[in-house]
Amino acid sequence: MVTLLIATHNLHKVEEIQSRLGPAYRCRHLAEFSGVPTVIEDAATFAGNAVKKAATLAAWWFNTQAASRLDFLLADDSGLEVDALAGAPGVRSARFAAQTLDIAEKATDADNNARLLTLMQAVPAGRRTARFKCVLALMRAGTGGSPPAGSPELFTGTCEGWIAFACRGQAGFGYDPLFVPQGYDQSFAELGLPVKNQLSHRARALESLHAWLQTHGQRRNR
Repeated sequence: MVTLLIATHNLHKVEEIQSRLGPAYRCRHLAEFSGVPTVIEDAATFAGNAVKKAATLAAWWFNTQAASRLDFLLADDSGLEVDALAGAPGVRSARFAAQTLDIAEKATDADNNARLLTLMQAVPAGRRTARFKCVLALMRAGTGGSPPAGSPELFTGTCEGWIAFACRGQAGFGYDPLFVPQGYDQSFAELGLPVKNQLSHRARALESLHAWLQTHGQRRNR
């Protein structure tokens, strides 16, 4: 069994990844450990943030947890890009309303959605195109006394759609009540998680990751 450490405390994300990869893979998560370093996600791109998290946690694992069995570190960054806003909120998706509210940390989903609706108020239907994007960064764990080396493998997934004129639906989280995926008339929050998890940016990135692991991700001898 190949073991991956997922760079998240979000158990729902871990369950989604585990279900996509299947029983040949064991997904662990950061909530299982203490002393995990905080990674400041200050890169200008999703890929930059994902790589920074993967590399930081790979170094932490090698220095503090190397006695445990691990094959890969997996980190991700994702967000919403709106064409009429020149790609915003982008890497600031979770903190989109923070500056307006004069707070340092992540804003609430309601605050972020409210700011997006305000900025998009005068944008007509034909120009409300947007996409969710996810970048996964996969890095081998150091083994046999050798620290992790090389650049992470990157896997990208996107889900095209458009921004609704009002929040719709009760399921999901983040911008789901405002995002209508291409080919549908309902928002992600109306479609619900089972449908979203088949269409989402993360699901598509995970498909590429799974294919790579099947070819390159065999457990190495310890």
